[in-house]
Amino acid sequence: MRNPELRYDFTMMYVMHDALRRELGHMSALVARTDVDPREVFRTAPGWQLFKDTLHVHHSAEDVALWPGIREAVAGKPELLAVLDAMEDEHAGIDPALDAVDAAVAAGGPDDGALAAAVAQLAEGLAAHLGHEEDEGLPIVDAHATPEVMQQFGLEHGKGIGPDVSRVLPWLLEGAADSDVETTLRPLPEPVRAQYAAAWTTAFAALDRWGAPAS
Repeated sequence: MRNPELRYDFTMMYVMHDALRRELGHMSALVARTDVDPREVFRTAPGWQLFKDTLHVHHSAEDVALWPGIREAVAGKPELLAVLDAMEDEHAGIDPALDAVDAAVAAGGPDDGALAAAVAQLAEGLAAHLGHEEDEGLPIVDAHATPEVMQQFGLEHGKGIGPDVSRVLPWLLEGAADSDVETTLRPLPEPVRAQYAAAWTTAFAALDRWGAPAS
């Protein structure tokens, strides 16, 4: 849930979280379909790999540039460290959940429901982690992060996305509120904004990332 009272602008964090939740919804809908083999869609359509890659960039940026500085700032405050520890434990469970989906996707033979179960576990765990981070983690960041930490976090995110920006940026902003789109695009170089508007959104809209049903 968004907190309008925070001093830093966490729009990019919220946009990322919203995009991850959106894709979890697509996955949950896909594994409930009977007109396709969901495992084949996970293997061949780009949605799953794009989700994993972007989630990895997000969590790596947090691990490298955000949480170490926050931990240092709240050392000696056990109640705040307990929140960070809990989120770290949640974070540690996400990679095994991703691996479980990959294992179910790779399995041969008839669909035994393993993929649906793995997607449900991933969706439950990641959604809970994102909510916990928004409700308790971001207020800690807001109170204790220096501007330098926030800047480095943004730079680390950008570095991780790198050459994939033409696909990741429209992925992030699909379905986002106009105000979020504007806030996300504003600090980017004008050529990037122009490419986003002129080419990237169109190319992304044509991308069938979750095996759309035939019309």
